[in-house]
Amino acid sequence: MATGTPLRPARLRAGDVVKVGAVGLRTRPLRAFLSALGIAIGIAAMVGVVGISASSSAELNRMLDALGTNMLTVKPGSTMFGEDAELPLTAEPMVDRIEQVTDSSAIGTVDDANVYRTDLIPEGETNGLNVYAARPDLRGTVGAELASGTWLNEGTSRYPATVLGATAAERLGIGRASPQTQVLIGDTWFTVVGILEPAPLAPELDTAALVGWAAAEEELGFDGHATSIYTRSANEDVTEVRELLRPTANPEAPDEVDVTLPSEALAAQQAADETFTGLLLGLGAVALLVGGVGVANTMVISVLERRSEIGLRRSLGATRGQIRTQFLAESLLLSAMGGIGGAVLGSAVTAGYALYQEWPVVVPPWALLGGVAATLLIGGLAGLYPAIRASRLSPTEALAAP
Repeated sequence: MATGTPLRPARLRAGDVVKVGAVGLRTRPLRAFLSALGIAIGIAAMVGVVGISASSSAELNRMLDALGTNMLTVKPGSTMFGEDAELPLTAEPMVDRIEQVTDSSAIGTVDDANVYRTDLIPEGETNGLNVYAARPDLRGTVGAELASGTWLNEGTSRYPATVLGATAAERLGIGRASPQTQVLIGDTWFTVVGILEPAPLAPELDTAALVGWAAAEEELGFDGHATSIYTRSANEDVTEVRELLRPTANPEAPDEVDVTLPSEALAAQQAADETFTGLLLGLGAVALLVGGVGVANTMVISVLERRSEIGLRRSLGATRGQIRTQFLAESLLLSAMGGIGGAVLGSAVTAGYALYQEWPVVVPPWALLGGVAATLLIGGLAGLYPAIRASRLSPTEALAAP
């Protein structure tokens, strides 16, 4: 008796796998949407956190490029007995003589001088404001911008005129500089000729009233000692200048001089932001895991509800591998929907927040690709057990299911 060649089951092409996998999603759209939403929220959180952090870093780098990372600040430190040291009167001209220093300027703290909006405010309520004597070239050296009015010049530096830092003006309730606006500094009324924007590289200026060097000496009893000397040099000379500043500013006691690089504070801020970003990424990963559990739950319920369909397909010749492929493809499609939707949502959130803050919009491609890849991996793992369970159902058991 002749025996015929057994028929081989038809192979599912890639397009067929997608169509078969999409059947379960089309027949239960609300369930599929809610499961994909759980994945999308996790991916949107991850992409948004990475994108906002990258945009913030891009803005910080842009700001540093604009302001320059080549500014060094010389300040008095402490004596060997722990007392506050003082820069000598010769510190400014000596520092300016360093060959590699291209620009320098200084401020000096005016002790026992407070700033008030009127003379009716109690002396103890200083609002945390300081008074500094300032050189005319200070604004250009530290890269500060004017929000209103003008800066001190050789003429106004000799008269009772002041420029307020951004925070100082806000606390005093002064929005614009004008010849009619005056503040009481010590016992003298000073005309507010200018207001500064926030100064990232010299934040001490934000809470200060700045007056001319000569006016501070004549009107407020300033002793002439600089408390901060700001220097600029070429980027390649910063390290060398930093080594020269201590012995140059105070040759007799170089250990009593501190030299700081303001951009290091901004770099520390960036490091803190990166740590915070890592924490938020962890929370996003938890949200993604929760979404994966939702996909697994959806697929398990789908297998239980579609046992008759599985039995019919097995009776018509579908292999276990084809059943397994069908449900695994359904799980991957569900995850892909959530991943792509989350990537789009996260990018939109990043763009909206960055534009609101007036930052550059930066969404790293690796965050988008990594997010979608993570959803496919989680979707594959979440759908693997239900797919294997579906493939192990025998045709008779599946068709007998109610």
